[in-house]
Amino acid sequence: MRIIHLLLTAILLAPIVTTAQTSQTSSTKAKSAKLSGISKFSAIVKTKDGLVEGTIERSTIRSFKGIPFAAPPIGESRWKEPQPVKKWVGIKKTTQFGNNAMQKKPFGDMGFRSSGMSEDCLYLNVWSPENKLKEKLPVLVYFYGGGYVAGDGSEPRYDGEKMALKGVVTLTVNYRLGVFGFMAHPELTKESTHHSSGNYGLMDQNAALKWVQANIAAFGGDPKRVTIAGESAGSISVSAQMASPLSKNLIAGAIGESGAMINPTLAPISLEQGEKNGVALSQKLNANALVDLRKISSLDLLEETTKQGSFRTAATIDGYFLPKSVTAIFEAGEQANVPLLAGWNSAEVPYQALLGPDTPTVENYQKKLDQLYTGQAADVLKLYPATTQQQVVKAATELASDRFISYSTWKWLDLHLKTANKPVYRYLFSKSKPKLKADTNLSKTNDLATGAPHAFEIEYAMGNLHSNPTYAWTADDERISGQMLQYFANFVKNGNPNGRGLPEWPEMKKGTSIKYLNLDINTKQEEAKDDARYRFLDSIYLKH
Repeated sequence: MRIIHLLLTAILLAPIVTTAQTSQTSSTKAKSAKLSGISKFSAIVKTKDGLVEGTIERSTIRSFKGIPFAAPPIGESRWKEPQPVKKWVGIKKTTQFGNNAMQKKPFGDMGFRSSGMSEDCLYLNVWSPENKLKEKLPVLVYFYGGGYVAGDGSEPRYDGEKMALKGVVTLTVNYRLGVFGFMAHPELTKESTHHSSGNYGLMDQNAALKWVQANIAAFGGDPKRVTIAGESAGSISVSAQMASPLSKNLIAGAIGESGAMINPTLAPISLEQGEKNGVALSQKLNANALVDLRKISSLDLLEETTKQGSFRTAATIDGYFLPKSVTAIFEAGEQANVPLLAGWNSAEVPYQALLGPDTPTVENYQKKLDQLYTGQAADVLKLYPATTQQQVVKAATELASDRFISYSTWKWLDLHLKTANKPVYRYLFSKSKPKLKADTNLSKTNDLATGAPHAFEIEYAMGNLHSNPTYAWTADDERISGQMLQYFANFVKNGNPNGRGLPEWPEMKKGTSIKYLNLDINTKQEEAKDDARYRFLDSIYLKH
């Protein structure tokens, strides 16, 4: 009994206990491990909700997978803001990723290691580095992408181990998707104490940030040095969390990879419009009341709402999480006043996203500009010029990418530079895809396409190239990944990506020519010469 008492006392008092590092004799360690059920490769942390047991990776990184940060949003809790976790007794094993959110998985580049798919999906994962000096370490919280309809924190490309090896406590966070995370409805607004509805997925992220504030010190992290990051919908989420009065004081820095919640990129709609969308959906489902909607099985609801034109996933300006549009909040300087590092890829989408099945000829390009920009096609042609097929491919790729996500990211940086007083850094990721491995079943890429497509930088930024077996990664890829990982780690630690051995990353400055870092075979700083494109798009998108 005394051994058990001493072991439990040690567990309760120490933020992290690794049984492999105790000073007991071998026989006593074996006996203690047997009594407690703890592996010599395990780690124990006391959170506010109870004890969690993770594993030790690479002998120094403690990994905790599937920690619940909110109660399961099921039954009556469907379409409610996240509720507190029910505390548990004993030690909860957190060695397996939790469930992924309800989704159809429409994107072929996603691979999950989750426990399954369920509405019960509010789990996070922590990678905690060895901390011999016992200093409080900086923290990175990463939100996955997927257009708010797909994604999961268990995707290998998001793994936090490599970032943890740089001395950063790293988390990935799950949040509700699609109709489960973004449906507004008059009855939901009425039952809410905040008179709002929608934005449940974004409030899940906020709940995770609150969990970090309450618990991250036990994992060796500093709650005052929390940087949020994400790609695509994750990046859009970062801009929204910066804007929300619920989250802006919970973070110390922000990283955005391709995307901001700014028109035309998943911009929020009015609460009124969101409620109309919810009513229209309930009518399609023959659900006369909210209680009926909550009775529909999660699989049936997923199946019906993912049909073409059935439901539009969008955040709402609900007066609670978002009191105004993200653009208006940044224009007023009411966002989190923290360092921001953001950018986009050189070929977010291919030229076909603009031209469709048409051959990339000058004639077809001109025809498309006439269709899209009546009366302004000549102005667009000057900004995106093309007189040869090769130039058409380049110009159409740039215009399609700007219309999709590059402009919104540019606007986010531009607004933060104008209204905040903290450092702002911009990048362009230009590294083209390496060759496919010989044994891959994927089709060969279009010979005309060049540049870095959407989401291709993730593995580089998180140091996880080899989590993706599709490509024959080269020494150049490894070097660029090493640079990008170090830049991001430096930014998380210091609010500045620069460091010894790295090409200088220039800070954006008001009233001067804008410079950015081009991450490519030859990573270097460049002067922004194409911002006239974004000023032109400003005149279009700010009207809507």
